[in-house]
Amino acid sequence: MGKTVTFSFRSTNFEGVEATETFTFEKLSIDEDLDDIALKKVIDEIFHAWVWDKLNISYSIVMD
Repeated sequence: MGKTVTFSFRSTNFEGVEATETFTFEKLSIDEDLDDIALKKVIDEIFHAWVWDKLNISYSIVMD
């Protein structure tokens, strides 16, 4: 079995809003040979997308 990463979050403001999910690097298309800095960057990007998907967040920023 290859490497895995587990994502987890819990809301401190809303009771019951939480999730935990474990993925293989293969499932996330992550190269196991990345150096630590590159790996952290890739996992951070995937984690943010995962949380936003779980919370069904959409947003916009408008600057005038």
